[in-house]
Amino acid sequence: MNTFPSSLLILNGKSAGDETLREAINLLRDEGMEIHVRVTWEKGDAGRYVQEAQKLGVSTVIAGGGDGTINEVATALVGSTGETVPALGILPLGTANDFATSVGIPQALDKALQLAIVGKAVPVDIARVNDETCFINMATGGFGTRITAETPEKLKAALGGVSYLIHGMLRLDALKPDRCEITGENFHWQGDALVIGIGNGRQAGGGQQLCPDALINDGLLQLRIFTGDELLPALVTTLTQPEEENPHIIDAQSAWFEVNAPHEIMFNLDGEPLHGEHFRIEVLPAALHCRLPPDCVLLR
Repeated sequence: MNTFPSSLLILNGKSAGDETLREAINLLRDEGMEIHVRVTWEKGDAGRYVQEAQKLGVSTVIAGGGDGTINEVATALVGSTGETVPALGILPLGTANDFATSVGIPQALDKALQLAIVGKAVPVDIARVNDETCFINMATGGFGTRITAETPEKLKAALGGVSYLIHGMLRLDALKPDRCEITGENFHWQGDALVIGIGNGRQAGGGQQLCPDALINDGLLQLRIFTGDELLPALVTTLTQPEEENPHIIDAQSAWFEVNAPHEIMFNLDGEPLHGEHFRIEVLPAALHCRLPPDCVLLR
């Protein structure tokens, strides 16, 4: 008799040919675990598979892919209706895997699968933008949104959080701060933002700790702004001063933030671009359940 909860794995099509993953799934099936597998081909597939998962009555929907896949599955689960909504499991198969790394998902596929199926499901927050779309990890804006994707991995490893500023020096055409106004609970700022991070999770861009104090179950979002009208003074200060003494770093926490700009700016929502002049970003507390390690540092 099968005593394990059933699950449905939504697998990003880029990982469909992974033989190691196929072996891990077959081994768990041999141990009595019921695992359905569905492969995405285009945007919207994850939402349809989540609906199918509910009809099948599975306990967990596992997102197999990078941050974008995790976010798409999480968003579909939050939008699900019915008495029983499956928990979210995470199988990191992307390039950066920022959310999976920060919450402590094992890198070994077999261990990650086991956690996704039998791990304890805990309530976590998700963020909603303009009442339309969501992100589970982070929204990033400013020129860093463009530069981060292009920054060489060796530079990131050597310099950490300032590496995108260094790389940006080589891309003077992109070094234009975004003038904007940001408000939140007991918070107001207006000026030129080089980088904006609004985090439910802590890191983005392949390991950059933009929101190092964020928690995913405290009902709050963390904001970090790198400010400056000119890049060079901001860069020198960032390199030479501790974060707590850096006048070019502004931090805040709030259940919501509003960003208004006189021109179109772009936010990257877990890998998905969103353009506009106005963004309202609000946290949805305990919006879904996620199977996470018991020692997850993003849980309070």
